[in-house]
Amino acid sequence: MNFIKELFLFLSVLFLFCLKPFYASACSVKIGSFDWDSSNIHSAIATYILENGYGCDTQVTKGRTNPILELLIDNKIDIIFEHWTDNNVALINPELSSGNLVDLGINTPASEQAFFIDRVTSETYGISSVEDLKKSKIWELFKDPEDPSKGRIISCIFGWTCYTINYVKIMEYGLGDLYNMYDPGTAQGLDKIILDAFANNKPIITYYYTPTSLMGKPEIDMVRLSEPAYNKACWESMMAVVNNIKIYGTSAYETSCANEYKDMTLTKLATGNFYNNNPDIISFANAYTITTPIVNNLLAYYVDISDSNLEETAKYYLKNYSEWETWIPNDIASKIRNTL
Repeated sequence: MNFIKELFLFLSVLFLFCLKPFYASACSVKIGSFDWDSSNIHSAIATYILENGYGCDTQVTKGRTNPILELLIDNKIDIIFEHWTDNNVALINPELSSGNLVDLGINTPASEQAFFIDRVTSETYGISSVEDLKKSKIWELFKDPEDPSKGRIISCIFGWTCYTINYVKIMEYGLGDLYNMYDPGTAQGLDKIILDAFANNKPIITYYYTPTSLMGKPEIDMVRLSEPAYNKACWESMMAVVNNIKIYGTSAYETSCANEYKDMTLTKLATGNFYNNNPDIISFANAYTITTPIVNNLLAYYVDISDSNLEETAKYYLKNYSEWETWIPNDIASKIRNTL
């Protein structure tokens, strides 16, 4: 009799153990994330909520802009929690129109991209616009150590759409004969170049963007260089050239137009298939939004305090802010609070 009881208990435990993987995989979410910190922090927060609140099995795939967007378009990932909408209109709009992708609304309400210069150099030499970079001998302040016959403008990373946009801008602004464009390699490399320039009191012209932790550091004081005002027709003309260059290389460059980046809201995207089959997760993703000041704070925590620990940063957010509780049902919010 005892043997039968023990056998029954063993089989019961085995049955429950076998069920666990089934339930764990009942909710599966493949998240796409990019090679910059704010995207990774949003993905980490979403992952924590999905795993600890909804019991989902999550997989995060990180990479550069176009490869990740192509994976989303091909339905090999399900959702992206930070998307720089205006940088990828030509690629994404047809997918939205067809229903292959769905816009999930605003993530971060305000962001900016631009060329910046350190304030000391700006005020000393009267440099406040991209036109000022063409003044006599100004390029010499920013000599390219690999090609001292030209100045150096630090761009974003090759593979980001802004890299090609910046190339076209430099050509359109008549700066191509005076300056080389430099690829910093990674988002961390871009930050390091800026930090090193300020640490050594060296002039710098660089592309940069918000939200970021770097812009919140007191030692970083940069001035945004003015450019021609944003104009939709001009931007679309420029983007046609940008898209050709992305396919065929810089030999496809042709004269078009250029103007400033439009300060934009950052959005979220999901595949139509995932959208239609996961209403609870989509409800959470639709509600997910964090303001720029809070994202800057999270970025500073991630870089300066957590030692680049994404899960710790996600938990810091969930412990210290409460708006996330409005994104999800009360019982799921309670589950998450119990894990913090």
